[in-house]
Amino acid sequence: MRVVWIVLGIVLFLLGGLWTGQGLDLFHQTGGMNGVKIWAVIGPIVALVGIVLVVIGARGKKKVSA
Repeated sequence: MRVVWIVLGIVLFLLGGLWTGQGLDLFHQTGGMNGVKIWAVIGPIVALVGIVLVVIGARGKKKVSA
């Protein structure tokens, strides 16, 4: 289960970074999300949630093999 939290956290972190870049129009492409400032707000929030999930996954209890 720890690996699931870590992978999900990494995906959310990367997705949040992408959304932030699109909201700040860093990619200079035409599209629905580029230059729309709400994505510059939503992106860091999603990235922060991703970091929290990675930390939760990394600090989780390890299974003890019998």
